[in-house]
Amino acid sequence: MSLFWRIFLLNAVVVTAAFALLMVGPFTVSTPVLVTEAMILTGVLVVMLVANAGLLRIGLAPLDRLTRTMNTVDLLRPGHRLAVTGRSGIADLIRSFNTMLDRLEAERATSAARALSAQEAERQRIAQELHDEVGQTLTAVLLELKRVADHAPEPVSGEVRQVQETVRNGLDEIRRIARRLRPGVLEELGLASALKSLAGEFSTTGLTVRCSIDGDLPDLGKETELVLYRVAQESLTNTARHSGARQVALSLTDLPGVPPDSGGPGEVELRIRDDGRGVGDAPEGAGVRGMRERALLIGADLTVGPAPGRGTEVLLRVPLGGEEHHD
Repeated sequence: MSLFWRIFLLNAVVVTAAFALLMVGPFTVSTPVLVTEAMILTGVLVVMLVANAGLLRIGLAPLDRLTRTMNTVDLLRPGHRLAVTGRSGIADLIRSFNTMLDRLEAERATSAARALSAQEAERQRIAQELHDEVGQTLTAVLLELKRVADHAPEPVSGEVRQVQETVRNGLDEIRRIARRLRPGVLEELGLASALKSLAGEFSTTGLTVRCSIDGDLPDLGKETELVLYRVAQESLTNTARHSGARQVALSLTDLPGVPPDSGGPGEVELRIRDDGRGVGDAPEGAGVRGMRERALLIGADLTVGPAPGRGTEVLLRVPLGGEEHHD
């Protein structure tokens, strides 16, 4: 039975019951209406309205749950589905909504994979141009400045050497940016070395990054390693810029299956914990949403929240043995 006919029949039952009660009951209506008659009719009307409201509330309760789910659904936190309850039209509507979520999550994952792949390609192109074009140009400028400084009289020689030092600092900064855009150490030496190098880059004045990495990590694949590296990079960037932290603990751990002797695939856990001011009630920014999109590509679960005691904790759990999601 469709939703329309269910609502119609609910109202018809209430009206018919009230009509039958008036027909067979000892009720009369005078002209003009007496006070007692008006009170009886008012009572009947109230009973009709209450009964109708109660029946409609029961019949349309699944729609209320569907509305709440629509208002809170987040494609970056997939998997939430509404239980199919109710009859006919309502059940079909909930089923269609769940199917729509399946399709939207799949389409978003595909589009995000393409966007992130294009982003990585663009980062590599920019890093290559910085290294080959800008880096070589500044290197040539440094050599020319050195030649000028060696032949220039004082105090011109001292001023040229100051400019030379400024150019050298700029060249070092460009190389640092290029390494962050395209982590060559990740491709050449592996994830563990790349994370240790990343921790060293962020261990500046006022911030200390302690790195703990299991020595017997399984083979994770290039895509998973890149996601782990980018999540760690974004987390440390947010910590350095916004948290006011002094200590950061970065750990990468291989967790066995449950139970440990089951021989199951287990998972790899990346944890970044700082002692800063914490996330509070601030909404998630583009950086955190970008981490969530990357986590979805490999079927990982990302949690960003307060750390025990104080600060912020970023936890990424990557299941092992799962299928690759997207290239």
